[in-house]
Amino acid sequence: MSTGLADNVRKLRRAAGLSQEGLAEAADLSLSTVRKAEQGGHVSMGSLAAFARALGVPTSALFASEAPKSVVGKEDEANRRHLAALRQALMPPVGLSVPLSEPGEAEEPAAVRRRVQDGHALYQADHYDSVARRLPGLLRDSEVAVAALEGEEREHALVARAHALLLAGKYLTQVRQYDMAYFALAEAIRLARETGRTQLAATGVVGLGWLLLRQDRFDESEQLAAQTAEEVEPRMSEATADQLAVWGELWLRVAAAARRNGREDVAEHARRMAGTAGGALEREHTAFPSHWSAFGPVTAEAKAVEDLALAGDARGVLRKAGEGPLSTKAEKNAGRLSPNNWGRHRLDVARAHVLLGSHQDAMDELVNLRQTGGVWLTHQPMAGRVMSDILKTRKRTLTKEMRSMANHLGITD
Repeated sequence: MSTGLADNVRKLRRAAGLSQEGLAEAADLSLSTVRKAEQGGHVSMGSLAAFARALGVPTSALFASEAPKSVVGKEDEANRRHLAALRQALMPPVGLSVPLSEPGEAEEPAAVRRRVQDGHALYQADHYDSVARRLPGLLRDSEVAVAALEGEEREHALVARAHALLLAGKYLTQVRQYDMAYFALAEAIRLARETGRTQLAATGVVGLGWLLLRQDRFDESEQLAAQTAEEVEPRMSEATADQLAVWGELWLRVAAAARRNGREDVAEHARRMAGTAGGALEREHTAFPSHWSAFGPVTAEAKAVEDLALAGDARGVLRKAGEGPLSTKAEKNAGRLSPNNWGRHRLDVARAHVLLGSHQDAMDELVNLRQTGGVWLTHQPMAGRVMSDILKTRKRTLTKEMRSMANHLGITD
């Protein structure tokens, strides 16, 4: 945690007239967590949200602007080199006249969109290396098509490029390359708006809301998603499944941001609105490319369980994870979560098991996730936190399975 954030916790605690012990009691956290926070140590987002609730401020009020810590090292250098081709295709040099490279032959917009669909299928299957290799050519070819075509064909090319940029933004957010992701998503939204594709632009906003959430920009994520949800709200009697799905996802973004920011009333309202959209759909809906992820009653319920996880209600998480839309019995009628949402939900379950001291149950969840999405798992900080807690709290000798998982997640102590 940053020293600025630590200073803010201390300053707000004193302004509230609380001792460290008093803040610990009000936030229902340990005294050691309060001390760790005020000494600049790392504490979870859940703990920060608990501090904010106890202090009567939004979580964002704890954050501070300061110079970032140096991250120069082998990993940073490797990431820079691995993404060099993608960075060049996404953000080429801009001068006063002609581009530095000569354009190639324009590809049909329909062919570009088929390549986007293939890339999205690879992304959903966690083949991130394959996605990274395909994106540079896809972005360059989509740009060439826009420059070379005219009239109606050019408009189709603009839409195809927006899809390519959405794929780039989604991938880059997943692998935590946030500045590049923002550039891709913002440009995708601009092109979708320019061509009058409101549904596509709203899909881009769903992605941008996720990016802002990952950057702890809770106020902006909530406001952007709420405003867009109001602008695209469909008439329930006439709404298509695609419209309901995107509208519901926007409300999920509002709820997630508000919940992390300590705005419980806003989060509750947003969850109800998402539940309304999910109920209208009756089952999970996926229709790429008109809708880029799955949404329905199961997704809405899984995200409500995430609220319980953020509040530290481990028993509530385990209870809800096995009933209603999330039960095995309901799968036939309501459908299944998308792979990413399923993985995130099961990480909440794993975390709940750790909090209740059921280490083997937590390990079983991690092992299952590794088997179905091993690469995805390495990009999830929650997985690392769960494994670290197992290592810290387990009193007996670690099993071979635990050592293997720690190595897979890059945890050395």
